[in-house]
Amino acid sequence: MSNEQFQSIWDAISDTPEEAANLSARADLMHRIIEIIQENGWKQVEAAKRMGVTQPRVNDLLHGRVSRFSLDALVNMAAMLGRRVRVELMAA
Repeated sequence: MSNEQFQSIWDAISDTPEEAANLSARADLMHRIIEIIQENGWKQVEAAKRMGVTQPRVNDLLHGRVSRFSLDALVNMAAMLGRRVRVELMAA
């Protein structure tokens, strides 16, 4: 076994730093959308209606299925919830 250490889980499971950055951004955005759903006490059907997606899509979101969402899809979902997404670049 290797004792290799990673800065994040995304670095550990990704083949490239670019892929890790994309997964991390998607996970962060998913987490925030989930917080909004929970803060409002919406059931999956209500959240789906508000975001213009299906209930199974919300289920995927709530279960953290990152691979099933693109950044574009998540930005659109956030916009449907009245949120604006801002991208911030930081030194690696």
